[in-house]
Amino acid sequence: MRILPLVFSVLLLGVTAHAETYPTRPITLLVPAAAGGGNDTVARVVAEKMARILGQQIVVENRPGAGGGLAARALAHSDPDGYTIGIGNPATLAIAPAVFPNVGYDPVKDFAPVGMIAASPHIILVNKDDPARSLAELIARAKDAPGELTYASGGAGSPTHLGPELFASMAGIKLTHVPYKGTGPAIADLLGGHITMTFSSLPPALGLVRDGKVRPIAITGATRTKILPDVPTVGETVPGYESAQRYGIIAPARTPRDIIAKLNAALREALTSDEVATRVAAEGADVTPSSPAEYAADIAAEAAKWGQIIRQLGLKGDKAE
Repeated sequence: MRILPLVFSVLLLGVTAHAETYPTRPITLLVPAAAGGGNDTVARVVAEKMARILGQQIVVENRPGAGGGLAARALAHSDPDGYTIGIGNPATLAIAPAVFPNVGYDPVKDFAPVGMIAASPHIILVNKDDPARSLAELIARAKDAPGELTYASGGAGSPTHLGPELFASMAGIKLTHVPYKGTGPAIADLLGGHITMTFSSLPPALGLVRDGKVRPIAITGATRTKILPDVPTVGETVPGYESAQRYGIIAPARTPRDIIAKLNAALREALTSDEVATRVAAEGADVTPSSPAEYAADIAAEAAKWGQIIRQLGLKGDKAE
């Protein structure tokens, strides 16, 4: 009967020794988006710094498709040994699972959160000649003319579609959705006065704001951004509202806790670097270091928030390719 405790002890020592020597070979970081853009940039900035800390190369591998679901599905089915990790965001961990019934993974059961990286809010922009000078005025106009105010998005189910719908629901107003195939056409129509507003990421908006071509109404994050400190948050007018593109690192479920802890420590150390913070800020984001438990709680909260909006809108995809 003493053999079983002995075997357990040997196995436990093996896991601990593995964690102590980890990593002994390159790590693959799956990015649920094409090269370029916020996901890719943030991933590469953090991977470069973490690689130096861990003493092993971190290879960034882009896996776009199915709203980020392809990368998440591949990660969920990877060996839980710490050598394949991925970028988590609301698209993969909250939106895709709610839209596609056969997405191929469970955002809670199939992943082990490592930690948050950064959060990037959107900015609500209106035409420079729009009569609204504040979010309160915009809401008042929408209440006076339900459905007449329009907003641009990057397509049904995208963050720039769900964010405005969450805002409309919480503000008690009705807006009309106008989907576009990219930021460029949406901004062009905003400048031309063909749509009322757009929820834009910060980088493409900053030049337009500084040149006076558009008027910033509000920031969708929980706090004001250092880049445009005079622009209020949506939450200052609609209490409790918050919407941001979140970036984090996740690993397959059952990845040993010691390895998760080592990855989290390297991530947190990377985020203390002024170099990383500056490069992340250039993407309109602020670093948001966290523990694995804090990231797990954030994932659950985001899934509940966006899942409710998706159900309200009746968004369902036929198949996650």
